[in-house]
Amino acid sequence: MHSTLVRVQNVFGFFTTVAFSVAAVIALSAFINPQTPSASIQLRNVQVVRGRPHYYSYKKEEYAHIKFDLDTDLSTLFNWNTKQVFVYLKAIYPSTKPSEPASEAIIWDAILPGSAAPWHQNHYIHPTPKSSKTSKKSKSADAPYPRGILHLQNQRPKYQITDISGKLQNRTDVQLELGWNVQPWVGALLWEHTLMDVGLWQRLMGGKSEVFDFPAIGAKGMPKKKDLETEKGHEGHRLEAGGEVPRRKPA
Repeated sequence: MHSTLVRVQNVFGFFTTVAFSVAAVIALSAFINPQTPSASIQLRNVQVVRGRPHYYSYKKEEYAHIKFDLDTDLSTLFNWNTKQVFVYLKAIYPSTKPSEPASEAIIWDAILPGSAAPWHQNHYIHPTPKSSKTSKKSKSADAPYPRGILHLQNQRPKYQITDISGKLQNRTDVQLELGWNVQPWVGALLWEHTLMDVGLWQRLMGGKSEVFDFPAIGAKGMPKKKDLETEKGHEGHRLEAGGEVPRRKPA
């Protein structure tokens, strides 16, 4: 007869084999769930400022502040094996040297939990639309939209864009692009696919903004057209834009 230790080892080995097989079936079964992600990104405003982008920065440098509109439908990314989805929006722009790859900087991100994921303080809660009639005193944690659907308007960035060169103004061919990382309960991490369809998983439709440029310091990337206004000077004269205030003759 086998000893107690040998029996325990056999039972543990059988248990781990069954557990690994079940986990593999669960992970592979997610591939039969169709995915049709889509997104639309619109640039609202971009501005380049010179200063300290973070409170711990020890020197002044140029950094960009971008506002955007984001409409996404990532609901098909959630299935029985989805714990949470990490969504992020990054800005991509060419490097200063043609031989180097393009620079990428994340300006906004969010953690979208699955239906079975336990509550966590870092989980993203979609802001209630202004048109909603829900009472402000209501403490309900229900999201205004289904899981995986985001409708953000004039959204502020969570992170400022900085460059290793310390200069960002007048940089060209900048584009915003959406990305995500699906974190399953079991299995490998899955990233976004934008080049081709993979089985029942379709590539991301949209997910990129129009190409734009970083403006000069203090200027806005999408200025509104305004007529030149005249101002009233100290002496009652009307000054055109760019004019000088006439000097008063000494008494």
